[in-house]
Amino acid sequence: MAPFIEASELKIDEALYRLVRDEIAPGTGVDVDEFWLALGRIVRDLGPKNRALLVKRNSLQKELDSWCRARRGQRVEPSEHKAFLERIGYLVPEGEDFRIGTASVDREIAEVSGPQLVVPLDNARYALNAANARWGSLYDAFYGTDVIPEMDGAEKGESYNPRRGAKVIAKTEAFLDSAVGLERGSFSEIVEYALREVNGKKILVVTLKGGSNVRLADPAKFAGFCYERDQLTNVWFVNNGMHIDVQIDRNHPIGRAHP
Repeated sequence: MAPFIEASELKIDEALYRLVRDEIAPGTGVDVDEFWLALGRIVRDLGPKNRALLVKRNSLQKELDSWCRARRGQRVEPSEHKAFLERIGYLVPEGEDFRIGTASVDREIAEVSGPQLVVPLDNARYALNAANARWGSLYDAFYGTDVIPEMDGAEKGESYNPRRGAKVIAKTEAFLDSAVGLERGSFSEIVEYALREVNGKKILVVTLKGGSNVRLADPAKFAGFCYERDQLTNVWFVNNGMHIDVQIDRNHPIGRAHP
């Protein structure tokens, strides 16, 4: 059995306790003891309420099971089913319209749509996937699914297949053409992203294979950028409220193979 540490009337797995103390809390301004104290208060407040809800859930489940077994193989009218669910409290009358206000929530969470995954918190890999679900790789998605057919030498295989990779890149460039778009030319022709200052504002300009410079068809779709050591490393576009992060890494195997 894993060792536990007692704090604020909680029994905390030692690995979790050390993780919070040594890696999560430092630099945040949050006192570790105060954190466990606050969590203890939450657990003592919500624990009995959660247990009562679980009892109610089990009671509803027994009612549902019994009702369905009694009607096994029979035709059930939707109105009869709805009346039963209302009688046992599974369905309740619809309340009046309302709004919930929040404060201090980052726009990326409060306003920008993204996948919402419900996972068991005690499965670290699942929890990490849920946290990262809002930032998925289009390259990985195209490469690993049947969106790209495994034909003409484009099989997935056990290691990276450059021929399949080229198809993935072409598919992604076609997506950028449709979702973002240049004033002329295609994303498949871009050899360099650069920023130009016009009237005190940063404007994205791309260089095509022939040497000509073009801008986006809709400049409003340029959402941001990131520099590192005087190199442009990220360019962000926006489409239908969703953000697209183009990562530029000249040292990565894929980055070296792409102009």
